[in-house]
Amino acid sequence: MPSTALRVGEPLELEDFELALSHARSHIYTRTEQVALADLDGWYRDSYTGYWHHRSGRFFSIEGVRFRTDRGPISEWCQPIVNQPETGILGLLISRRAGVTYCLMQLKAEPGNRGGIQLSPTVQATRSNYTGVHGGSAVPYLEHFRDAPAARVLADVRQSEQGAWFLRKRNRNMIVLADDLVPAQEGFVWLSTGQLLRLLSRPDLVNMDTRTVLSLLPMAAAALREGADGLRAAESTMENWEEALADACAGGASRHSDRELRHWITDVRARTAAVTTAAPMRALTGWRHGDGSIRHETRAFFEVIGVRVEAAGREVGQWCQPMLATREDGIVAFLVTRIGGVPHVLLQLRTEPGLTDVAELAPTVQCTPGNYEFLPSAARPPFLDDVLNAPSGAIRFDTTLSDEGGRFYRISNRHLIVETGNAGEYPGFRWASVRQLIGLLRHSNYLNIQTRSLVACLYSLLATSAEGSRT
Repeated sequence: MPSTALRVGEPLELEDFELALSHARSHIYTRTEQVALADLDGWYRDSYTGYWHHRSGRFFSIEGVRFRTDRGPISEWCQPIVNQPETGILGLLISRRAGVTYCLMQLKAEPGNRGGIQLSPTVQATRSNYTGVHGGSAVPYLEHFRDAPAARVLADVRQSEQGAWFLRKRNRNMIVLADDLVPAQEGFVWLSTGQLLRLLSRPDLVNMDTRTVLSLLPMAAAALREGADGLRAAESTMENWEEALADACAGGASRHSDRELRHWITDVRARTAAVTTAAPMRALTGWRHGDGSIRHETRAFFEVIGVRVEAAGREVGQWCQPMLATREDGIVAFLVTRIGGVPHVLLQLRTEPGLTDVAELAPTVQCTPGNYEFLPSAARPPFLDDVLNAPSGAIRFDTTLSDEGGRFYRISNRHLIVETGNAGEYPGFRWASVRQLIGLLRHSNYLNIQTRSLVACLYSLLATSAEGSRT
């Protein structure tokens, strides 16, 4: 039987990882049964608002909102939304040996995961979870993040979650340097960072929370080079992917200066009217709500369903909860090009009802195509046809990756990175260099979670390129 522990100082070969993953599936799993919302143990519907709450008063609730904006072709709508007013921890524990960076990954099964187990950060926990509201066992490795000496914290940023479905939800994204390769408990595995990035090409394997933390890798790499905790690495070489990433992020002029890019963001936020107000479920026009589920009358957009969960290999063995589900996968895509030899990404500023600061930088395309059958033609996203009809030779990355499986039931997005030779200027969009993206990631509320997910995919291309350079 293969061990899921990494031998100190040696990378886990991907062939061995496959064996470890297969072994883990025999005892780490979730089994879900869809049930009516009214049959969820521990949950109740408020008689006045129609909101769904947990009887503990913790975890999260399903509420209603009305959103008004003067930006975009649709000025007003209403919808259910997940309200989870607490900041969780998404923490990646890393270690450094012989010039190689290792990441301690959790083989985690969430009720909404496609394919069962996915690669999660070392710690992926809401405040309710890590303070023990669920009454389950303690979260492994949590002490490395809650009690970390500041010098060991290589990256630490509060970042937003899906602004279309979460109401002002944020998580603390952290990368922490361990003294050594701490023993991997059952259900955990050490992988080199290069291997983890290459695994992003596998559909629905590296989960959303891992991807958002991976977007902070350049901060961790910079801190390691500076010598975290006063310890300068004895190794004289770095992994090839780190060198490639450093090259992409370090030099060259950007199409727009940092000052111009920040001005654009601030100006749009200041000029945009975007107001989210609470609304009872009965006032959500176009939504059918009852004891069974909550869905739009067109069956487009998304649905709130109930699930009953049995689990093994988690802090709690069984529970019930509402979840969001969709009928179709979405698309998130970057158009990329080189301007003056410097890699650039085409971004938009996207306003969503759950954001804390009006708008965040979103991918070139972020949508669920089928929804536009029920929306005005002007709402169809620019560049959607460009990415869907891109010639195969222009597609640099194309993998379906899951949204977070704790709240979203088998929801995935096709992640595309498409190279274009057209570096023109487009209203409502700006070209930003990779260096600028990484600079903005040092701050909260600039890059939305879909953008951060695609940034991790960009890093994976560098990892693949660096691997090829070794042969």
